[in-house]
Amino acid sequence: MFVSHPLIKDGTVEARLYQQVILASASRANTLVVAPTALGKTVIAVLLAAHRLEQHPSSRVLMLAPTKPLVTQHAASFEKFLELPEEEIVAFTGSTPPDRRKALWESARVICATPQVVQNDIIAGRCSLREVSLLVFDEAHRGVGDYPYAFIARNYMSQARNPRILALTASPGGDEDRIIEVVENLYIENIEVRTESDPDVRPYISGMKVEWVRVPLPAEFLEIKTSLEKALRRRLRELKRLGVRVEVNPGIGKGDLLALRAELQKELAEEATPERFSALSLIAGCINLAHALELLETQGLETLNRYFLRLQRDARSRAVKELLHDRDFLRAMRRCASLAEEMHHPKLDRLLQIIGGEDLSGRRAIVFTQYRDTVRKIVEELNRLEGVSAVRFVGQASRSRSDRGLSQKKQLEVLEKFRSGEHNVLVATSVAEEGLDIPRVDLVVFYEPIPSEIRAIQRRGRTGRGSAGRVVVLLAEKTRDEAFYWSSRRREKRMHEVLARLRKKFSGKEPQLPRRRGEKLDDFFENSISIVVDTRELSSSVVRELLSLGVISKPKRLEVGDYVLSSRVCVERKTTQDFLQSIIDGRLFEQAIALKRSYARPLILVEGDSLYASRNISPQAIRGALAAIAVDLGIPVFFTGSEAESAALIAAIARREQQEGERYVEIRGEKRSTTLREQQEFIVAGLPGVNTTLARRLLRELGSIERVFTAAPEELMRIRGIGEKTAEEIRRVITAPYEE
Repeated sequence: MFVSHPLIKDGTVEARLYQQVILASASRANTLVVAPTALGKTVIAVLLAAHRLEQHPSSRVLMLAPTKPLVTQHAASFEKFLELPEEEIVAFTGSTPPDRRKALWESARVICATPQVVQNDIIAGRCSLREVSLLVFDEAHRGVGDYPYAFIARNYMSQARNPRILALTASPGGDEDRIIEVVENLYIENIEVRTESDPDVRPYISGMKVEWVRVPLPAEFLEIKTSLEKALRRRLRELKRLGVRVEVNPGIGKGDLLALRAELQKELAEEATPERFSALSLIAGCINLAHALELLETQGLETLNRYFLRLQRDARSRAVKELLHDRDFLRAMRRCASLAEEMHHPKLDRLLQIIGGEDLSGRRAIVFTQYRDTVRKIVEELNRLEGVSAVRFVGQASRSRSDRGLSQKKQLEVLEKFRSGEHNVLVATSVAEEGLDIPRVDLVVFYEPIPSEIRAIQRRGRTGRGSAGRVVVLLAEKTRDEAFYWSSRRREKRMHEVLARLRKKFSGKEPQLPRRRGEKLDDFFENSISIVVDTRELSSSVVRELLSLGVISKPKRLEVGDYVLSSRVCVERKTTQDFLQSIIDGRLFEQAIALKRSYARPLILVEGDSLYASRNISPQAIRGALAAIAVDLGIPVFFTGSEAESAALIAAIARREQQEGERYVEIRGEKRSTTLREQQEFIVAGLPGVNTTLARRLLRELGSIERVFTAAPEELMRIRGIGEKTAEEIRRVITAPYEE
């Protein structure tokens, strides 16, 4: 039986009871849907889109997804199911030019896009959410912190005439505070949860068998492990002697050590002492050792040896230099190097047995692992097996010259070859966990367990779609593997308990809506302050905070500064760490001089914790740099504690300049314009009190730069916008002798 609807193509959507129940809830209230990957969350989005478009014929639907492949995949789903002209369903990402995005937005009924792009277009005023009747957030568990989902949801609920939000995820996580943050950020009123065991779901699930395969570590591994644990235990004892609250346990995880480092850095910002600097260095060494132990236990000697070689090659920090002089660490390094080429991790041998024992004719398998070095090794070994064609699937970033990532285009090509059967085993890092359209995978292997319940659920969701699936989890006995496994199981159980509790708590509860901006978005933009923002600043939350303060940011790649607030004011924004680094590498003074040459009132804004907590630069050098900027160059330096505080300061200055001072935004310090007209306008706009608008009036009335420069004050005052003081100042600058 298929769904019948005027906007759904006949015979394309199977009528499933649980989807209809969720759809009924989602049509009445903003809904978070939590369901495994195989249960067709995208179909629910398509059905709700059809309902909203029928209900509001002049509206449009916006679906957001974190990656370009997901955006493309969702657009294809809407084209497959919706009875709409193909040109009314569009997809765009950062690679689509802004003007093209604006045109697509105006003509489309269904838009699939990445959140970063939509966020930037909202900030720049290129799109209005007023006529969007449905906003879908895919992978909704990302809606926390500074991720654009919260910003877009807030603007949507304040703009849209008929708002409705649908949020989709396989798992929002096991942390109650995180789930509440997602619910509140996305204005959720209702939560719908489905699992494979629910009665209305069970008929559509083919089943999934999960196996745990334990393998013991060989004696050679244990020998290396003992040496690394000795080095780690020694540093933990020294930390305890320095007064740091830490347990002397070589099984301590990287997460605990990173949290300890963050706590110590905070204390250091309040009071810098030699003991705290020493403790920070010791913690850095402990983190290196904990990572080495994790690689040894879960990945193997070859991956560990590559890590050791990278440490040797990049030994710049005090912590690494001390490690390379530690007798136990050196013993572990030498033993690892001697065995790396001849000895696999026993999990690799077990994996080869599992894959080799599968009949892969017409079938597919995915092997998940954490590290790219392990991906490379697994692919190499699997391709030695008869009937196996394994392929590497990793993210875009290139970690080194020898480890090139895969572009999104290449990722899609690999997936297509996997889908068509040209490859039958995909060996992947976390990039394959989230949302990708990989049909009917028969076997999923976790090369190592992971502590994240979100990622564990996503990995398992790759199988059991069209037929019974099999999941195999490899665990090295008495290692971090077992700790990670049980951590994931506990967190997943807690997630379902939290969701059940929150479903009752939020059911029917009105979300706290943002203040609406009025009926016309154009009025909001008309009455707002506009500034120009360097495109590299768009990733910060400063521009998002500015919009909430009534400041519209026009993105542009700036040669000088980060925020142009008027014809005379430009702000260079730096975090504390960037400010210190720019002193060390000399950029600070180059940037300050460029600001001074280009703008009459340049400002430098330093954001973050104390400047004096860093050990890489002396307090005297910092004070000297501040004195030189303020006294020698005459550039004020402002300090703020957060991005929100920075935005508030920038907004206050911009409002003062533009509303009280009636000064327009003018970009200077860029390459000279190529046309004669633009060059003339640029030169005249350099006169005191003259912006581009006044420059054009002067040139129109007087005819040339020469006439402008030779005009008497009375002639200048006849130009609208130029008073007596401005005219006299222009004549003074033009006629005064040049003095060095």
